[in-house]
Amino acid sequence: MSARLPKSAHFSRPWRIHAIASDFRLEDVWALPTPGGPDDFPRLVETMARFDAERGSSPVVRALFAIRWKVGALLGWDKEDAGLDSRVPTLRDRLPADLRDAPSGPGSDQFPFVPLYRTDDEAALEIANRTMHGVLHLGWVPDGAGGYRGQMAVLVKPNGPLGVAYMAAITPFRHLIVYPQMLAAIGRAWQARRPVAGARRKVEAPFAASTRESERGLGR
Repeated sequence: MSARLPKSAHFSRPWRIHAIASDFRLEDVWALPTPGGPDDFPRLVETMARFDAERGSSPVVRALFAIRWKVGALLGWDKEDAGLDSRVPTLRDRLPADLRDAPSGPGSDQFPFVPLYRTDDEAALEIANRTMHGVLHLGWVPDGAGGYRGQMAVLVKPNGPLGVAYMAAITPFRHLIVYPQMLAAIGRAWQARRPVAGARRKVEAPFAASTRESERGLGR
């Protein structure tokens, strides 16, 4: 079951993102409904990369996304000159050598998130537009009952007064509607892709392939 967590759930873990995005503020931390074993983190990254938040969620969430994209198009929030390496430099410039030279993982086909890095138990993707520079952070953590689950954190650097006002305006919608329904849909997608005994290779092979395709597409 998904649940919003205290910020200490993110800061108490020795994530690499702490040093990389130290000037970003932590907006949210969520427990993901993705129970698994110690080696299931690659499947979480793949599930998130394949997930379509608009089509996979409720009509209310789809409507909110449609409004956001429409407003963004009218006001020019999502133009190319407002994104990574245009308005703001990518956080890849801050990565230590071991993360910069390692595979960064698959990106999302549904949203303009760019893979930043991936380790055995965490991954980060970034996005930038006219309102903010953001990081979606995924971690794989013990669940306290002998298993593991995913954990998602959202880190943001608002772009001036516009960004601060924008984040304040969407916070109630994110907390009460978008994230709860979106994470419930992620849980359903996770269960639908749950491997059976002896089938782990069938899960890991698409992940490896999507990683290679993503890196070719990004020129890395």
